[in-house]
Amino acid sequence: MIKHPNALDLPMADPLPEATQKYFDICQEKLGMVPNVLQSYAFDVSKLNTFTAMYNDIMLADSGLTKLEREMIAVVVSSINKCFYCLTAHGAAVRQLSGDPMLGELMVMNWRAADLDARTFAMLLFAENLTHASAKTSEADREALREVGFSDADIFDLASVTGFFNMTNRIASGIDMRPNDEYHSQHR
Repeated sequence: MIKHPNALDLPMADPLPEATQKYFDICQEKLGMVPNVLQSYAFDVSKLNTFTAMYNDIMLADSGLTKLEREMIAVVVSSINKCFYCLTAHGAAVRQLSGDPMLGELMVMNWRAADLDARTFAMLLFAENLTHASAKTSEADREALREVGFSDADIFDLASVTGFFNMTNRIASGIDMRPNDEYHSQHR
């Protein structure tokens, strides 16, 4: 476990509450590590619980967006924001979920260079535009998503994933959160 997952001197709560320790133990067992993002929030268990609840809802709950689509959005948003932590961690997730290491790299470097279907292209274009200039989003943008098969609930989820990563990118950059070393070599 890395002692300093970011540039701030905020030690993890000691001891961690039983439920938090159990969650970290599950991460260690399933992932082989406790993601530094969780360790970064662990100085304040209330903040950690809020973060994980929101992440789990946005990224793991039932949705018309697949897990891979949500991870692709995370990487595209993080690429625009140049968030080292999220590009590394979620780039690894795209490689894993797609089974295509090149797709993960394309999402990080230039998603437009990827061979994407019309639905995926429209989804990532919406996420890109929302990240660059959210106030310019119009009904025409939402209609373009409907035309390629997104429901209004899907559009809500797409906007939620985009907004969540715009927020977390800024936190990660602000505290110089570093990705776990393990992410760099995963699923290549």
